[in-house]
Amino acid sequence: MKYTKLGQSDVTVSRICIGCMGFGVPVPGGHQWTLDYESTKATIAYALENGINFFDTAMAYSGGTSEEFIGRAFKELTTRDKVVIATKYSPRQPQMLSEISGKDWISQCLDNSLKRLGTDYADLYIMHSWDYNTPIEESLEALNEAVKAGKVRAIGVSNCYAWQLAQANDLAKKNGWAPFVSIQGHYNLIAREEEREMAPYCYANGVAMTP
Repeated sequence: MKYTKLGQSDVTVSRICIGCMGFGVPVPGGHQWTLDYESTKATIAYALENGINFFDTAMAYSGGTSEEFIGRAFKELTTRDKVVIATKYSPRQPQMLSEISGKDWISQCLDNSLKRLGTDYADLYIMHSWDYNTPIEESLEALNEAVKAGKVRAIGVSNCYAWQLAQANDLAKKNGWAPFVSIQGHYNLIAREEEREMAPYCYANGVAMTP
């Protein structure tokens, strides 16, 4: 197995990462083809035996049971320092906007994920999709606080446009915050979101605006 640094972070990862969306208890409205715990553990054991140390999950995968399964398997198969755990939080739904701030939501989601994973830190914490309901400054500040608190080693983003990532990291640099070091995009011959130059939202002076 070959290893590399994750972006410009100090996190060393195997060149192959195991996506954990297929692990967990089937939930209504979710994937029904997920693996039970014993099959999940066997898959993780095979990955570890072949030098894979990088595992990617999310709070949304199987209602959080994906996180529970891999956390349990790691405890039975290896030690925490031998694995790199990436997990993701989902942005607030519209009906939640008046109930909890974006900053508090990120903190709450992270604490719940760490509890399910049975660890006190995530190696990579990812915004699962661009949060159009929360100013990017608020999200970056909350994620930076998680890094400073030792709950997160590095942050990433999933499913966004290249210009959004560039503007976010420019803001992070200006404010001395942790930048996004990775992106997971939907990229193939048909879906090429990173290449789009226009999007339904843009940012001017850090404020979300419609063109």
